[in-house]
Amino acid sequence: MMERVMFLSTIMIIIQIFGNYHNYEINDMGIVMDPEKAIIIENLTKLYGEHIGVKNLNLSVDKSEIMGFLGPNGSGKTTTIRSSLALISKTAGKITIFGLDSHKDAVAIRKKTGYLPGDFGLIPSVKVKSYLKYLLSLSNYPSTKKMTSLAERLELELDRKTNELSKGNKQKVGIIQALMVDQDLIIMDEPTSGLDPLMQQEFYRVLREEQKQGKTIFMASHNLAEVEKVCDRVAIIRRGRLEVVEKIQALQEKTGKVLEVEFSDPVSVDEFQIKGVSEIQVDNGKLTLTIHENLDGVIEAVSRHQILNMNLRTYSLEQLFLKYYTEENRERGDAR
Repeated sequence: MMERVMFLSTIMIIIQIFGNYHNYEINDMGIVMDPEKAIIIENLTKLYGEHIGVKNLNLSVDKSEIMGFLGPNGSGKTTTIRSSLALISKTAGKITIFGLDSHKDAVAIRKKTGYLPGDFGLIPSVKVKSYLKYLLSLSNYPSTKKMTSLAERLELELDRKTNELSKGNKQKVGIIQALMVDQDLIIMDEPTSGLDPLMQQEFYRVLREEQKQGKTIFMASHNLAEVEKVCDRVAIIRRGRLEVVEKIQALQEKTGKVLEVEFSDPVSVDEFQIKGVSEIQVDNGKLTLTIHENLDGVIEAVSRHQILNMNLRTYSLEQLFLKYYTEENRERGDAR
């Protein structure tokens, strides 16, 4: 007992010296935790033989945020999620969820987590309502109020049998089972797969409502527009390695702004070889370039010509994503 007290005291002294004491807590297992973080992933590595699932991945998710985990199929998104929920064993690294160890405390974590897997399956030939009530009984959560409300909003018929459902309606069942118990963390892998655009919009509204109630949402997706619309931050993973973690707006600002100008007279690329400018293209009198700095210099160069039309915009998430994946098609095959 005395050794444990001395250990914890030493930890607190280190925190006081190197950081803000008030930003950390120690749980019952003696694990130092940041109370603002829902998920902390440290140096996660998962190998499938010689193939890399994820490699030295470091990522944290704040409480009450919607984090988008972006990457194409095979980039390591599902591996990261399954490792976090102890559905597969990790090769190396440490994961804590609400201060609990992802493997040692897997049962306690699952009680706090609603989960929609990417390969969600249903028991065949049972009514949807019976299936969802069965899942509620496993969670010791007696109320069906939220289940019914979500079914109405997503236009899912609860009296239909599971084998009669379309792909989109099966996905709705998966979404409802992940949300119908009031849990602190919601993890979803490709949640809108199979949903039509109207249902996608309703799903986004549901997620924002969950966030307002203090829920943390970690959502893996390859749907760029989806992540851009609903997420606070985005983590982009490529071939099992994390490329960037940033607020979407900040990521757009860091990448620069795109200027598109249509001229009435011919222009050349050389005229716009200016400091702070990149990706200059001229096509049939239309200039496109990226401005990182020196906007005044660009305006001066543009003003030498007669302008027909001009547009200044930020990069879309799709354009940002493609910057990280320009070589993806040539380098496939070593991440799952």
